[in-house]
Amino acid sequence: MDNDKKLLPIGLSDFKKLIDGGYVYVDKTLLIQELFSKGTEVALIPRLRRFGKTLNLSMLRYFFEKTDQDTSYLFRPLKIWQDKKCQALQGKFPVIFISLKDVKHASWEQTFASLKGVISEAFRLHPYLLEDSILDGFEKQQYQAIAYEQGDQTLYEQSLKLLTKWLYRYHKNRVILLIDEYDAPAHAAYIGGYYKELIDFLRNWLSGGLKDNSSLEKGVFTGILRIAKESIFSGLNNVTTFTILNEDFQDKFGLTEPEVKKLLEEYNLLDKWDSIRQWYNGYRIGSCEGIYNPWSVLNCISKKGALAPYWVNTIDNALMKQLITQGTDYFKADIEELMRGGTIEKTIEEGIVFADLQSNPDVVWSLLLFSGYLSITTTPVYGRTCQLRIPNIEVRELYHSIILRWFKETIQEPNYQILLQSLITGDVATFSQIFQEFLLSSFSFFDVAAEEPEKIYHAFVLGVLIGLKDRYEVKSNRESGYGRYDVMLIPKKPQELGVVMEFKKIGRFEESDLESAVLSALKQIEERKYDLELKNRGVSRILHLGLAFKGKTVMIRSNFSSL
Repeated sequence: MDNDKKLLPIGLSDFKKLIDGGYVYVDKTLLIQELFSKGTEVALIPRLRRFGKTLNLSMLRYFFEKTDQDTSYLFRPLKIWQDKKCQALQGKFPVIFISLKDVKHASWEQTFASLKGVISEAFRLHPYLLEDSILDGFEKQQYQAIAYEQGDQTLYEQSLKLLTKWLYRYHKNRVILLIDEYDAPAHAAYIGGYYKELIDFLRNWLSGGLKDNSSLEKGVFTGILRIAKESIFSGLNNVTTFTILNEDFQDKFGLTEPEVKKLLEEYNLLDKWDSIRQWYNGYRIGSCEGIYNPWSVLNCISKKGALAPYWVNTIDNALMKQLITQGTDYFKADIEELMRGGTIEKTIEEGIVFADLQSNPDVVWSLLLFSGYLSITTTPVYGRTCQLRIPNIEVRELYHSIILRWFKETIQEPNYQILLQSLITGDVATFSQIFQEFLLSSFSFFDVAAEEPEKIYHAFVLGVLIGLKDRYEVKSNRESGYGRYDVMLIPKKPQELGVVMEFKKIGRFEESDLESAVLSALKQIEERKYDLELKNRGVSRILHLGLAFKGKTVMIRSNFSSL
């Protein structure tokens, strides 16, 4: 980076360090103004990973927290200082700041020990509470038991209520409560099989700190998901949720298009605008379109415009991998539609119940949306379905890698490579044998026997072909000649083999035979001149491939066409 350029705050989420260190700061301080204009006592603001949640909470902490040092200088050059009412709030409140982002463990015992650690750390920041007669003898024992990680679970469940009460008593001013990544432990708990124990603790802990708490001025929670109210926030009427489906705070997390352009201009990278836009844009919050992933944009700028999947390589994709690889064949077919650049229409559940992931497909799509693996195309309307799409190239690359890994693991790496190599060299006999074995081991009979299974076969074949994306352009359901082919492999080097595929399916109770169906598929390719696009691209050798499916059985026949 040039010496005269400001440093980029990659991985830096402490607001004071960022400002004092002269780092680039995209001004999001009007979040303070919007928070107080809402009038809500507790705001739950779920947003995507690495979209500035921790930095925003740190900014709130330095703005509100009453300390021995004057921190107003941090805000004087920023937008919030133009609001005189907000100025009067600066440095006036005791603040509790707790982050649960690292509470991710394999067991409840490890998780509870970690929770005790972060709670005790919050207590140890206020040793003055033990001075004079602020606390009585029993309260001092409670404080010390929590601060030194010696209390039982019941005492820790009361800890938020106790600390807010004691801080209010000392400061004579109500408390600002900030909790970052409140839902992070839930992801690990679901995978680790101790979800109920965790949710029970969080419900008691948060209810104690939030319900009818006269010591609380305002609370702000961030996370990725809104865990369903009945799971954690049961009985709490003072919590208002602002998800990415709402217009509130829509430009306060992530980077807007003007903000990204300004950064690129400052670092002399405006010539990379189009490619950066395709890689990292595509998110929508409320009615605000064109939201960029800040982590990826900053990393891209630091690498002088080099495009790479910076965001998806920094997060734990274990749950997403589990959902995709263990999903139904219809689910995989929808994923295939998304990967082709299409959209799907789904009902979105704003409150996530992890236990419903196996039984309610709407919860799965909601999870993918709120986690950043999908985006919405239009402003959602309550009670209506949402149009979902993959937001950008970076996320699409993640889908490719997960599905490719699943195929390699299922079919075993050597056989998978043989399968692909046999296809692109025209060895149809070998391709047919391995493909049939893979079909038998991977497909659910009941799914392929259901109504309209064509898209399942289609998705299955396209998934197999992901491993060729570096050498081939894989297209499906596109017009060529006098109709729409099912799948086409267009080589990036015209001298390599091009492939056109046509599928035919036979229902379980149809009398048609596979041989007739597969010959019909080949005839359709020839009569409708599906290979015209390949010929127009200068591809000299073309393989026509007919595939006829009946349940888990496939018959494949071929012929060659050349210029």
